Amino acid sequence: MIRQPDDVCEIVAAPGAAISREQIDALVARACAGRDYTGQRVLLIVPDATRTAPVGPFFRALHRHIMARAAGFDVMVALGTHPPMNELAICDRLEITAAERLFKFAGVRLLNHEWDNPAALHTLGSIPAAEIAALSGGLFSMDVEVKVNARIFNYDQLVIVGPVFPHEVVGFSGGNKYLFPGIAGPEILNFFHWLGAVITNPMIIGNKWTPVRKVVDRAAAMVAVDKLCFCLVVHGHELAGAFAGDPQAAWDQASELSRTLHITYKDHPFKTILSCAPAMYDELWTGGKCMYKLEPVLADAGELIIYAPHISEISITHGRLIEQIGYHCRDYFLKQWDRFKDLPWGVIAHSTHVRGIGTYENGVEKCRARVTLATRIPREVCEPINMGYRDPDTINPEDYVNREDEGILLVPKAGEMLYQLRDPAPWARGGG
Repeated sequence: MIRQPDDVCEIVAAPGAAISREQIDALVARACAGRDYTGQRVLLIVPDATRTAPVGPFFRALHRHIMARAAGFDVMVALGTHPPMNELAICDRLEITAAERLFKFAGVRLLNHEWDNPAALHTLGSIPAAEIAALSGGLFSMDVEVKVNARIFNYDQLVIVGPVFPHEVVGFSGGNKYLFPGIAGPEILNFFHWLGAVITNPMIIGNKWTPVRKVVDRAAAMVAVDKLCFCLVVHGHELAGAFAGDPQAAWDQASELSRTLHITYKDHPFKTILSCAPAMYDELWTGGKCMYKLEPVLADAGELIIYAPHISEISITHGRLIEQIGYHCRDYFLKQWDRFKDLPWGVIAHSTHVRGIGTYENGVEKCRARVTLATRIPREVCEPINMGYRDPDTINPEDYVNREDEGILLVPKAGEMLYQLRDPAPWARGGG
């Protein structure tokens, strides 16, 4: 049954059940009912393949309900700084065949965001320093330039479809995050990633109204194009909830459901965690989520192993810079800020997220725990970037099964579920 509380259309599956394609179609029809799409141009914004969500049924339903009257219906992949997807990969994301692409959806343009192409971006203005100070709780006071993909201004409505999960930078993903950083320029992207890193992952992840979320929503308010957002909550491989409406309102509802479904609580920390990266994370840039989501339950001096025999790249886009700076705790950068301040802040933030909480005093870095890569990234690359190395062929995940009482945790598909302690450690409560 579809309900519409506070101008948000929602459908939530009963426990143990899943939302059907017919229910998705009904939700889309209800969400689109109040708008005349005659002669309108619509841009659908979707995540890339690193996010679990049934994008395909929503694409089909939206195309069916909108395209008959609209002047255009196109798709843009909200890449952030991820590598572009080819047409075949985008079709896979949309769950359409090559034949369907050629005939049924021939009129749909498939677009990638271009975060690093200045000609593809439009400057909306700046968030002034006084506002940044208020939004960041006084951590920063600087003007932040806001750029977004220029193509969006060729459309009458933006439709966002994407999942909501606990997130290391913003608290919970989804909503306006598909605009910033999804289709944003580097300035705002780098700023709020570093803002989140300064606050630290344990203090951000799984919390809703974070300073970063406030910055994201403030930037989105500068985009003067009509928006409709479908926030999806996936449980396992099934759609457990979908919320449609204004991006902030839909996200607000979806994040409440995500909080109940996507956080696993443990009674004690673990000295060893084998965190297995799914195939959708094809480089450490995204595979680092296997650390972010488990850092809260990693014991002091413990070891988290990112087990990903399929990963051979640190990052196609940022790998060279990461090899230059390595992986370090937040204070390593803050206490040497003049040395690092001119590098991309988003890359520095990624470094701190993967390495975790630590200190830097008198030129000595002490990280709270060890992070080991069991990937195809060789030892001679891992050690200089301050990461441990294990040959993935020497690891049998079955050896880690049912050993939680020994302080050993196996997570077979890491990166989306957040693990937290029922009674958080002091460093997780105080931000390190």
